[in-house]
Amino acid sequence: MTAKKPTDRVFAAFRKTAVDGGLLVPGDRVLAALSGGPDSVALAALLLKLREEMPLEVRLAHFNHRLRDEAGEDERFVRDLACRWVLPLDAGSADVRSFASAKKLNLEEAGRELRYRFLRRAAAGAGATKIATGHTMTDQAETVLMRLMRGTGLAGLAGIAPAVDGAPCPIVRPLLGISGPDIRAWLDVEGLSFREDASNRDLRFLRNRIRAELLPELSRHYEPQIVAHLARLAGIVREDEDLLQGFVRELADEFILRKGRDINLDLKTLPLLLPALARRVAREFLREIAGSLRDISYDDVASLLELGEGKELPLRKGLVLRREAGRLGIKKPAAPARPYEVHWDGRRALVLDAAGLMLKGTRRKANVSSRSFKNDDRVGADLDAATLVFPLTVRTRKPGDLYRPLGAPGRKKLKEILRAKGIPAGARDRLPVVLSQGEIVWVPGLPASEKHKISRSTTSVFSIRFGKAKG
Repeated sequence: MTAKKPTDRVFAAFRKTAVDGGLLVPGDRVLAALSGGPDSVALAALLLKLREEMPLEVRLAHFNHRLRDEAGEDERFVRDLACRWVLPLDAGSADVRSFASAKKLNLEEAGRELRYRFLRRAAAGAGATKIATGHTMTDQAETVLMRLMRGTGLAGLAGIAPAVDGAPCPIVRPLLGISGPDIRAWLDVEGLSFREDASNRDLRFLRNRIRAELLPELSRHYEPQIVAHLARLAGIVREDEDLLQGFVRELADEFILRKGRDINLDLKTLPLLLPALARRVAREFLREIAGSLRDISYDDVASLLELGEGKELPLRKGLVLRREAGRLGIKKPAAPARPYEVHWDGRRALVLDAAGLMLKGTRRKANVSSRSFKNDDRVGADLDAATLVFPLTVRTRKPGDLYRPLGAPGRKKLKEILRAKGIPAGARDRLPVVLSQGEIVWVPGLPASEKHKISRSTTSVFSIRFGKAKG
């Protein structure tokens, strides 16, 4: 049995990934991303070779990033190649630099976002069933090393996925089984020319340093098959991740609470799980509320799991999480509370229109022996009527307010007392503060004032009941 020629091995590896791996099926209409570089030229050429064996329609798409002086020449090269191969070409361009500045992204991120946006539009217009990109085994190894250096977890070690679902069709990477040097050798044997991107030699970029310095050093002095081994690692981790994620998604349904548009994470018991499971459930929650885990770090997840009651965690601009009553959710911007200040004789119900709240007052004789005074501070308070001077003042809290609740040794800042009681920040500015002669006698959610408490000498009780205004 004769050994396969290098060119045959490259096509066999391509067929194994593309066809045996299920990335391409007979009858597919494939939109191949063609930059003009060696990998993308090889991708298009190998697709044409595969077309000789199975029904396949191939179309090309080129995106001009306008970042290099040679970008126009690259586009002309691609157009000439499309004409030579008699393939339809969809070409597009965008000002990546301006987009990056406007969106506060680096050039690589901005270019990727605009490029894939263009490819998806082109695929929709062409009725494509697959979008194919030229990522190679070497790209995979570089990606794994880059993420390893940045402190990734298992999901990051999974590297570049062979297929990614999305509208209007999946993106596939059929070159992931072939190394970059093998691609170039195949192009040389086939007599196919390509464009060189000078920016790939710029060692200011980490990926370029890994490609030009680290991988060759590892291959020469440590392990000749380092690229293949790193790619295999990514594949193994990806399979393990798929298995784990299926289990975690089922578990997450116990802790991610959904009601209408609100999504909350139950933090009362989640941290009691094994740390690895708690982190994964937390990541699923973050993925759901943020749309992706981009820019979400290990430290963000750890901080989320340790977040205290009433505390907030800013994740991104415009995305702040807050824990209330053991549940974590997106902090909603509260409408600014309108300050109010009114006088109340205690006889009629007092409706506080600005806050949508209401106070009711009643007087009765004291019956201290039966301990008839109110103990639920959230909805009411019972005070010694003889210590109050009417009319009472009812207003929103003010900076510097001091209060001595029942049993306290002295006065403290009202703001600190409300925070310690776990009363949400958005509710604090709407709560009515009840005063007698400028001194606070009660605030909903707190015990009655020490000075105005019911005692054995109390003969008359003034009861306040608190709730939402009707209608």
